[in-house]
Amino acid sequence: MTIHCEVLTGADGARMGIATLDAPMALNALTLPMIEALGDQLQAWARDPGVVCVLLRGSGAKAFCAGGDVRALAQACRDQPGSVPPLAATFFAAEYRLDYSLHTYPKPLLCWGHGHVLGGGMGLLQGANVRIVTPSSRLAMPEVSIGLYPDVGASWFLARLPGKLGLFLGLTGAPLNARDALDLGLADRFLGEHQQETLVDELLQLNWQEHTALQLNSLLKAEQHRVCAELPAAQWLPRRAVIDALLDVADAAAAWRALENLKHHDDPLLADAGQRLQQGCPLTAHLVWEQIRRARHLSLAQVLQMEYCMSLNCCRHPEFSEGVRARLLDKDNQPRWHWPDVAQVPAAVVEAHFAKVWEGRHPLADLG
Repeated sequence: MTIHCEVLTGADGARMGIATLDAPMALNALTLPMIEALGDQLQAWARDPGVVCVLLRGSGAKAFCAGGDVRALAQACRDQPGSVPPLAATFFAAEYRLDYSLHTYPKPLLCWGHGHVLGGGMGLLQGANVRIVTPSSRLAMPEVSIGLYPDVGASWFLARLPGKLGLFLGLTGAPLNARDALDLGLADRFLGEHQQETLVDELLQLNWQEHTALQLNSLLKAEQHRVCAELPAAQWLPRRAVIDALLDVADAAAAWRALENLKHHDDPLLADAGQRLQQGCPLTAHLVWEQIRRARHLSLAQVLQMEYCMSLNCCRHPEFSEGVRARLLDKDNQPRWHWPDVAQVPAAVVEAHFAKVWEGRHPLADLG
């Protein structure tokens, strides 16, 4: 287990739980034991009347959390082609249950999202009551590069971004900075890298007996004001009109072609996004298109239940294990996609990703 948990006691005896993802060499990537330990600890603090708030953070300067540890999952898929490895069924159920518990946590839950916040790390950050980003924050859902799709509730939060920006970010895996995250409602506060310990000290000095929400808001507002000059320039909201026009198309294949043409654009950010897409998985493009279309009228619980189906089916199909092989295992960056042409991905294969692959009741049926 690589989760470090501690409880600090404040001036009035109120206690604060701090959970630290403690695997900096792996950029705090989530393993199944980490997910299970974090879930158990958060629930214990939720039941403890003496714990008044929780801080979730990551160790090391490079990342809060760079996603799930997909190497073991991909290897299990390679060992059992065409089936759902037990590890995958357990891992995704535990991860999505943890994400849902964060969204519905009964106490103030702050998440310090510095550095890389990718994939599973975004699932954690988006569930927090107070989502904090810093000058080093780089948020992204880059699953298109490994033949997966943006999960951990991304169907829900990408579908709720303005215009076509959610679709764009899911298709390209383009990163957001702190200003982008604030602009798009994916973060709540901007603080400096050096302010974390000060924030902890000030939280311990609050009177948690009355006007808690007012005090917490005033504290965060004051701390953010101190570093407003460090906020980076916006990247994606100023380009929304261009992106909306590009993605005003009828299907995933047309969206792929529109974005692929960006690779030679005069705007470096758009050109980089086009290049990311071109190197990604064509099947993922169809899954992103469909997950966002379906998620618009679903609750968070329903989204996570849908994504559980999708993730298990990704384990049954070859693109996920091949993408992880190429990007993370062999690192040749030359994935041999089973469906290399976005126009040739069978509609039946896309639809099959939304079908149940278990007997009886949905493993996440109790959510919501």
